[in-house]
Amino acid sequence: MSSFVVVANRLPVDEVITEAGRSWRRSPGGLVTALHPVLVEHAGSWIGWSGGVSTDQEVARFDRPRRREPTAGRDHGDDYRRGQVKVDGVELHPVPLTADDIERYYEGFSNASLWPLYHDAIETPVYKRKWWDSFSRVNERFAAETARVADPGATVWIQDYQLQLVPSILRRTRPDLRIGFFLHIPFPPVELFMQLPRRVEILHGLLGADLVGFQRPLGAQNFLRLTRHLLGLRPRGNVVEVDGREVRADAFPISIDVGEIEGLALSPLVRQRAERIRVELGEPKTVILGVDRLDYTKGIEGRIKAFRELLSEGRLSVPETVMVQVATPSRERVERYQALRIDVEREVGRINGDYGRVGVPAVHYLHQSYNRSELVALFCAADVMMVTPLRDGMNLVAKEYVASRVDLGGALVLSEFAGAAGDLRQAFLVNPYDLDGMKDTLLRATTVDPMDGMRRMRAMRRFLRTHDVSHWAHAFLEALGGVRGVPPASSELAAAADEAASSDGGVTSAEELSREANNQSPDASVSGSVDNGTSAGRDASRGTLRAPTADMISSNGHRVDQDVGEQQL
Repeated sequence: MSSFVVVANRLPVDEVITEAGRSWRRSPGGLVTALHPVLVEHAGSWIGWSGGVSTDQEVARFDRPRRREPTAGRDHGDDYRRGQVKVDGVELHPVPLTADDIERYYEGFSNASLWPLYHDAIETPVYKRKWWDSFSRVNERFAAETARVADPGATVWIQDYQLQLVPSILRRTRPDLRIGFFLHIPFPPVELFMQLPRRVEILHGLLGADLVGFQRPLGAQNFLRLTRHLLGLRPRGNVVEVDGREVRADAFPISIDVGEIEGLALSPLVRQRAERIRVELGEPKTVILGVDRLDYTKGIEGRIKAFRELLSEGRLSVPETVMVQVATPSRERVERYQALRIDVEREVGRINGDYGRVGVPAVHYLHQSYNRSELVALFCAADVMMVTPLRDGMNLVAKEYVASRVDLGGALVLSEFAGAAGDLRQAFLVNPYDLDGMKDTLLRATTVDPMDGMRRMRAMRRFLRTHDVSHWAHAFLEALGGVRGVPPASSELAAAADEAASSDGGVTSAEELSREANNQSPDASVSGSVDNGTSAGRDASRGTLRAPTADMISSNGHRVDQDVGEQQL
């Protein structure tokens, strides 16, 4: 049994096939990185779908009452299918899904009904009764496995929109549990949520939790207003009473593993790759980058159209300025996503036909997935990052770009409708529905004064250092009660360097603080790999890589830029 249980649509593992057979390794990502220490400390469990397709017979066997068996020393693939495997000290419990479940629960109600509705109905939501039946049945399956795994009085943290019924189901079967729920996507206003045919069931589902977390305060406000409007409850502040229990709704903006991104950005292999990317692009003066899932909420079409119009007006030109658009494949079996890919690729072809030359396209379009090291190299190579979703719960790509800019270079163009805009206020904020405004803002970002750009980037990086993914997990678990999150890493070194720099120029003091923290001599050589990270930088005005200087100090074991004498914008 486990005293801390995380419940999510997917398990945090990747399947690895070797000559020795099948094994499992922990997936990279902020959520698992933040929760892993808590899971290990409390002998925790993670419940989720493995990503595979199960037969009806396998699901029927899974749904039968089962006795939990010991897992010590059993890390085999066959054990994994029976829910008896540990990866990096975390016990994994796979929940099977059939092909029908995937089509109706996941692709249907979750992503054709809830996803568009919660994203301001950018695309018209589709509602089918058979989808709801599957959604309800799968949520019951997740809840039953959670009830089986959780210790008496355990803390359970349920993640995201696919599992909104689990809190109330779990509350009925296991009232002893401390239940938290976090919604990673936006929560819609009353007038949109009221369209949902099963709106009461969804709202009751969320009210089964003790704490309901949202990305932004407006999401919590929308939820509390709905409890009054739809259920006649009387919220007081951020608390509403249900069946004699208090349910709290609040904002907990998610973030990233800043130290991991900085470590990659500082590694020699990533630095070299960033240099090669600029060479492969023809050494342009300005590289504009977009990195998104290929999703209609991300605003990719509008971004490309704005770039095309700037080229047609002569305000930008090729080859001095090029765009790189990474569009990671997403939900390719869904018709709307297939149509979006056709539209985006048609627009890319039009721009390249009008403004490209042989060997010099205006837009480098990449419909493929990249590993984290390659993405960080792209971030380091880009002069302007465009993150322009029409609606987004947070958008961690924006934060990853800022974390990667250890050189204080680059500029971030960020949609006002991304949750990240509430955290990264020094970005070039833009309304993605205003094409002319987006063009003007993009042009400002490409011509920003280097000192202004550095001040903006420094302020955003300072915020991220104290608001990383560990801070997010710690804040949520502290508010929930029960198990305690691992406190975020201290930022005392950066603060001490700032104080020293402000008092006497800072360079020598910062170097001494850095060496003391790292137990290295002043002449210590710089070495490392993509995985462990060392040091690098990019000249903010020229976009070229440079060697580390005293402007970089150590934070959490990595060398990062020093915040000296700059006030937050």
